[in-house]
Amino acid sequence: MPLSQTQKSLIEKARNVGNSNMAVPIDAAAASYLLARVVHDLGIQSRYPKVPERIQPFFETTPVSSLRLDGLDFEDLAGNLFTSTPDSDTYFSCLSALLKARLKYERILERQPFPTMEQVGPRGLLQYASLSPSALATLLFWRKWLYDLDNRAAQETGYLFEPILAAAIGGVPVSAKRSPVRRRSDSSKGRQVDCIKDNAAYEFKLRVTIASSGQGRWDEELTFPADCASSNYIPVLVVLDSTENPKLSELLKAFDEVGGRAYVGDAAWRMLEAEAGPVMSRFLGCYVRGPLNSLLSHAPEPLPNLLLERDDDVVTFTVGDESLTVKRTAEGDFAGKDASIPGDVDETFPGV
Repeated sequence: MPLSQTQKSLIEKARNVGNSNMAVPIDAAAASYLLARVVHDLGIQSRYPKVPERIQPFFETTPVSSLRLDGLDFEDLAGNLFTSTPDSDTYFSCLSALLKARLKYERILERQPFPTMEQVGPRGLLQYASLSPSALATLLFWRKWLYDLDNRAAQETGYLFEPILAAAIGGVPVSAKRSPVRRRSDSSKGRQVDCIKDNAAYEFKLRVTIASSGQGRWDEELTFPADCASSNYIPVLVVLDSTENPKLSELLKAFDEVGGRAYVGDAAWRMLEAEAGPVMSRFLGCYVRGPLNSLLSHAPEPLPNLLLERDDDVVTFTVGDESLTVKRTAEGDFAGKDASIPGDVDETFPGV
């Protein structure tokens, strides 16, 4: 079945990498794998005999770039799947976004520049003589590189997380420029909203931290629900981490005072799954809630030993008796806007 113009546009957007220097494009073979993955996840293989009975698992396959499937007529399969199975196009789009993010982070691991001693050396004054100069220099080197990798992981999660949740529940994220939610302090200016669905304006958060934020930043958080209410939208707060802290309580109060709604922890997941419907709730279970719950439930105590080794163009992470090897490539390719690292991601990406 031929693709409609709307479907073609969705596929183009799903495969497009934007203007990131580090992004990896989704070619026809990768896109075909994603379509086959949707068919398997939804348990409808019998309708599509050309889809292989066995395909690689999404999360257990390394490297991520090997998630490919040749020999399928992508357009024909996509046209039939999207037309016959409601929300399968959204499922494909969200899965594409997740794959692109994982491909990009795989490349970041390969190319994230190592720090120079000129960059990190001054920090050693805080611990000088607690170790030998050689050992302390080594600690500073690895600590800075891991910090950069972690900040980039938080950055990429922030880019990925909110649009996926918005799409899953049938809403759309809106920029400040296009937002129907106006600022009470200046009605000529709009507010960025994680998700607009019908008359509700959603704010998504993985967690609300007790870390000290700039006063202006926190004021932005607290005035959001009132701005929504004055723009005739119901503010809805969704926080997946139920850990109690004073800032979360303060934010919940701000939503409650203007007649908003708030969902925290398990209540947030139940609401998202109900809003998403049967197909997209399966996506949330397989690719968002399931992995997060698995990580939380398997956090070891006490922590196993961690060993980092660098040998020419290879870095090996050894955790207990397991290891991950990353083949490094030329750091010179790491350039442009992707080279900037946020100083404190909690300040820049509120959903993280």
